[in-house]
Amino acid sequence: KTMLTLALAKSISGDFKRIQFTPDLLPSDVTGGFIYSAKTGEFEFRKGPVFTNLLLADEINRTTPRTQSALLECMQEYKVTVEGRGFPLSRPFLVVATQNPIEYQGTYPLPEAQIDRFLMKIDVGYLSVEDEVKVISEQKVKHPIEDLGPVMDLEKVLALQETIKHIEVSPNVLEYIAQLVGATREKKEDIRLGASPRASISLMKASCAWAFLEGRDFVIPEDVVKLAHWVLKHRLILQPRLAITGKTAEDVVAELIKTTPIP
Repeated sequence: KTMLTLALAKSISGDFKRIQFTPDLLPSDVTGGFIYSAKTGEFEFRKGPVFTNLLLADEINRTTPRTQSALLECMQEYKVTVEGRGFPLSRPFLVVATQNPIEYQGTYPLPEAQIDRFLMKIDVGYLSVEDEVKVISEQKVKHPIEDLGPVMDLEKVLALQETIKHIEVSPNVLEYIAQLVGATREKKEDIRLGASPRASISLMKASCAWAFLEGRDFVIPEDVVKLAHWVLKHRLILQPRLAITGKTAEDVVAELIKTTPIP
């Protein structure tokens, strides 16, 4: 996961920083803070690791909710406010966070508001035997990341983001997104807390990006269906009884896709 984020940063000539989240980590360790300078006799702002292009929040659930919440403003407004003063973050800005599905001792659940700000949740499993052999052989002499070079610069990334904003989304597709996300709030037998309007916005933006990658300047319902699992599953709080039946968030989203009419 670290290599994935680092590789992405190097591919776009971006800055990369990593935070190892631990129980004793403070919000100021993430955002930065004012430090007294004996040289000037004034308090100067020292930037934290969030002032980067790609930030890896490693094992984010190992720190307290107070420190986790330090990322809320960063991920939503792309700035840091300390003692009433705002400091803009670098653009583009992306947070990649990891959680370990085992070793729950000493972990803290992420606040719903924090989870809602992540565009997608992607499960990283084990490699196949063939892929693992390839990984081992490629690292016999040196790590492939050392030879990785940029394929574009940050200005090109920002330009692509502006291009994606102009991908057309028809009213029918917008209504389909709203109905699909709205269905998560109505399926009370399985979902205790459904997705917020932020989920609808995220699904729409992700669908625009996918349409662009597919070479289209418009979104089709199939784009929404393809991405719905990754955009929605981490935003749903399921009923406790589903843990007994083994029904997962992926299963619930799959049912919603089947029962929501596609325009």
